[in-house]
Amino acid sequence: MAHGKRWATTVVAAATAALGLAASPASASQDLSTRAAPPKPDHVVIVMMENRGYRNIIGSSHAPYLNSLTKQGALFTNSFALTHPSEPNYIALLSGSTQGVTDDSCPHTFKADNLAHQLTAAGGSFTGYSESLPKAGYTGCEKGDYARKHSPWVNFSDIPASANQPYTSFPADYTKLPTLSWVTPNLQDDMHDGTIQQGDAWLKKNLDGYAQWAKTHNSLLIVTWDEDEDDGGNNSIPTIFVGANVKTGQYSEKINHYTVLSTLESAYGLPALGSAAKAKPITDVWGS
Repeated sequence: MAHGKRWATTVVAAATAALGLAASPASASQDLSTRAAPPKPDHVVIVMMENRGYRNIIGSSHAPYLNSLTKQGALFTNSFALTHPSEPNYIALLSGSTQGVTDDSCPHTFKADNLAHQLTAAGGSFTGYSESLPKAGYTGCEKGDYARKHSPWVNFSDIPASANQPYTSFPADYTKLPTLSWVTPNLQDDMHDGTIQQGDAWLKKNLDGYAQWAKTHNSLLIVTWDEDEDDGGNNSIPTIFVGANVKTGQYSEKINHYTVLSTLESAYGLPALGSAAKAKPITDVWGS
């Protein structure tokens, strides 16, 4: 795919939009009667859960809320993490590269571009919300049930400290959300140290309100996982989209974290970063 020419055109178009954020056109090779380019949401909330494979979530009686979400939006049945352990997957979803990280080490500082910086440079906004973060702007590696390795925005020098917020700052008035929010539950509630039931209950309590609101307010919720249990499986993970313009159903195309990043960059008219440039945006789930 000729990404250079396509994205150069997209960036020019983006510069003239009200916020500098324009949806990219569908590929000429797509059947436009059945496919549509990713729409531009007013708000996106990404939630990354931990260390559970597709087969241990989808269809499980331990995850009733998550399975109810699959019936309200798009469930990707052929979704995969990139690697093990956790941290490189987080970094890749934000920046299109693992930035050379192969473990869960901390701290890191990267000068590389990333989705958060792309959005803010184009007139949008980004905030990362971490449960149990001791205070706004905190850069320590661990504190109680908070782990910086699961909050990748802290590692990028072009994302301001003000974008690193505790989950208690997540607004009850969803119209006040930034363009893109990334929510990281703590180690108990993201299923890393806690149970599937605990994580499922946390999502229902904390994000179902947004999920329902998003459907009628041009917004999107993405729930995905960093990796599977690393027990010899194939790193198959659940990924669920719920919100406005999402056609309910199951989708079998193969996707990964780079695909999700590419889709968001396409929706906002941004150049695809790193390996996201080789991943085709998701186009078949969108429609009224």
